[in-house]
Amino acid sequence: MEQKISVKEIEEKELHAPNGLIIAILFIILYVGAGIGIIPAGMDLEGGSPTFGGPLMAVCVIWLLIGWIPFMGIKVIRPNEALVLTLFGKYTGTLKKDGIFFVNPFSTAINPTLANHTEVLPRPNSDGSAAASAQSSVSKKISLKAMTLNNKKQKINDRDGNPVEVSIVVIWKVTNTAKAVFCVDNYAEYISIQADSTLRDVASLYPYDSTNGEEKSLRGSCAEIADNLRTELQGRVENAGLEIIEARITHLAYAPEIAAAMLQRQQAAAIIEARQKIVDGAVGMVEMALERITENNVCDLDDERKAQMVSNLLVVLCGNKDAQPIVNSGSIY
Repeated sequence: MEQKISVKEIEEKELHAPNGLIIAILFIILYVGAGIGIIPAGMDLEGGSPTFGGPLMAVCVIWLLIGWIPFMGIKVIRPNEALVLTLFGKYTGTLKKDGIFFVNPFSTAINPTLANHTEVLPRPNSDGSAAASAQSSVSKKISLKAMTLNNKKQKINDRDGNPVEVSIVVIWKVTNTAKAVFCVDNYAEYISIQADSTLRDVASLYPYDSTNGEEKSLRGSCAEIADNLRTELQGRVENAGLEIIEARITHLAYAPEIAAAMLQRQQAAAIIEARQKIVDGAVGMVEMALERITENNVCDLDDERKAQMVSNLLVVLCGNKDAQPIVNSGSIY
């Protein structure tokens, strides 16, 4: 039942970039030095010696104009984060270690889920009140933390054809950033769709409830269903560089159109099972009472009286309500 989509796979390359803090301090010193160097360059130009002042002034002005570009290459990575970088369309590597690093300033970070995430920020109205405006404020870094996917419940037919409502929760994380970014369009949407499809395929293999204690069912075999869901879903998202940590059913119920009828059937089955236990216990108690009476020679009962006693005891023990005792002050005959 495992499915695997054939796509061109890209191997992940971990980028070992130099320390960005040292390079940032160096660029700041050079930027400040360029600003200060304008002063002696200007003094030399005013003093009539352009041989030194002219080139120095040109270098300082150019650095002040373009000196901010190297700062674009300073990247800060927090723990359990990654940054997938491309240079002019070519995949150059992934920053996965936490810290400050320096990369090519023209490198571009890619996060395919960025387009579908927006954060609602307050925006003042003309009257001073705050209104909500949707602005994209999601970092281009890819989270390597364990994430939770809780899809909406969907209606599925179980093995017996009964419509049931089922929902699934999936604990997952990104293990291969290159596959997650370049092998699928949007890995967050991809795992969501695959989770719904996997749940439908697995749930259709089992009945909602077992007619006997040995048959596997959605309601009674939670551990086996969870293992099947995780294994099947892992095979489907392997090409996207994702790892399924856990997959479990969080909601399971009959569809509303048959819920009442199925509830009556369950109640009837429970009543029958309870009555069987009550009758078994009552018969045992009657047998014990007759044996005790005979062994202790309490009284001699003929077959008719024994049958009457058995009938009375069964009525008392198996009845839904407490029996009202009748005291016989005369002879039993």
